Amino acid sequence: MGGGALGSAQVRGGPQHLGVMGGTFDPIHLGHLAVAEEAREVLSLDRILFVPAGQPPHKPAAEVGPIEHRLAMVELAIADNAAFELSSIEIDRPGPSYTVDTLERLAADGDRLTVILSAETFAELPTWHEPERLFEAARVAVAPRWGYPAPDPGWLAATFPGREDRVSYLEGPRLGVSSTALRARVAAGRSIRYLVPGAVAAYIAAHRLYRTDASQPQRRTTAS
Repeated sequence: MGGGALGSAQVRGGPQHLGVMGGTFDPIHLGHLAVAEEAREVLSLDRILFVPAGQPPHKPAAEVGPIEHRLAMVELAIADNAAFELSSIEIDRPGPSYTVDTLERLAADGDRLTVILSAETFAELPTWHEPERLFEAARVAVAPRWGYPAPDPGWLAATFPGREDRVSYLEGPRLGVSSTALRARVAAGRSIRYLVPGAVAAYIAAHRLYRTDASQPQRRTTAS
């Protein structure tokens, strides 16, 4: 698993069909991994690129964890899947991490791209930076998200007319886990076992990520 962006299609033996999964991954969890594997299998993707955002345009810098920790957790999470790869393309590029810029850069290498979005994120697509360019650079795979309605094909036709054939809809998995909820569990001193890969849970504990003073383990005392 490499820490840098993929090389050109020529270096890797010809064009591939790549899935692109972006996000802050703060932290990465089993939902991310399960959706990526579903997309890889159902859409016959050659590889999945996990692309941690450097500075998401919609989030203040103070709300996003240090990039070195987010990169390390992604590497640990995907280490046992040869079809998963970490790309630092958004970390290496200064300025806001606009998805369309990332996709156009990756498409320039000659690969076919499918960007993987949750139903929640897909509904927000009209508010993104130049979303029409996104459909030129990549197809879109929409994954269901627990608590959010399935995308309405009529909405797609009205919002992005002529782009209906650029979107695929995944049927699952529907895992009710989010990075926000995981950070809250850690801050409250609760377990995140079985919600993130074991190596990620160990990393979070070792580096004391997301903890507050109130979440420190309480020592048992014995009356004398």
